[in-house]
Amino acid sequence: MAEMAVTVAAAAALRLCTGMSARGAAVPGRWRPLAPAAPVKLRLSSPAVRVPRATSPAAVEDGSNTDTVPIPKIIIDQDSDPDATIVEVTLGDRLGDLLDTMNALKNLRLNVVKASVNLDSTGKHNKFAITRASNGRKIDDPELLEAVRLTIINNMIQYHPESSSQLAMGATFGPVAPAEQVDVDIATHIDIYNDGPERSLLVVETADRPGLLVDLVKIISDINITVVSGEFETEGLLAKAKFHVNYRGKPLTKALQQILSNSLRYFLRRPTTEEGSF
Repeated sequence: MAEMAVTVAAAAALRLCTGMSARGAAVPGRWRPLAPAAPVKLRLSSPAVRVPRATSPAAVEDGSNTDTVPIPKIIIDQDSDPDATIVEVTLGDRLGDLLDTMNALKNLRLNVVKASVNLDSTGKHNKFAITRASNGRKIDDPELLEAVRLTIINNMIQYHPESSSQLAMGATFGPVAPAEQVDVDIATHIDIYNDGPERSLLVVETADRPGLLVDLVKIISDINITVVSGEFETEGLLAKAKFHVNYRGKPLTKALQQILSNSLRYFLRRPTTEEGSF
């Protein structure tokens, strides 16, 4: 099976800036370096990015084929590397070189600038660093980061159909939906900590679904909170996000922490509560 793994690390702290419209509404921004710079607008409502599929199903990797399906894990890291987005993909020891995943990412106009494979007791970790083909820089668009995530998940399901039952996206992309559904109310955990004199750490764990990364960034931006850097992890049916955030260069106050927490809880639960309300 030909696939590809990437660990997206972004060294220098990246910043997702928010601006203000003429009417005072929050405008989502892009990931940007912490060096002083004017806020820029980020287009979160652009037409959906097409998620390319792997092109040659004939390429099948030789991996371990035990009865127990390992938990798939995809990490998108914007903290570790200042020049590239680092992606890490793990499915026990079943993944090959992920060449088809790499080709699918190229269809998103991305370059894979380096790749590595590490083995440990938890499995085979495929990592790669990716940049935009247009400018050689790391990805600063949440919509494109989400497209990267969905592309990797789609290819994993295509070449390892057994992973479908272990991924929330299996219900959307895969041949077998997960046997159990995650209760969003139970699965959602939100914690905010002060992390130095200039920022706070926001940690969100919730049920995974398509578009989640973009939604989280938009919710944070809508209340004028700046995302300095972050990491997004898909692990089985759950998604875990860590964002370094601030408000006007300062950690979030207790009151603002409560506002952010309430906003996230409301919007994360809304897809299910709205359907049952009408």
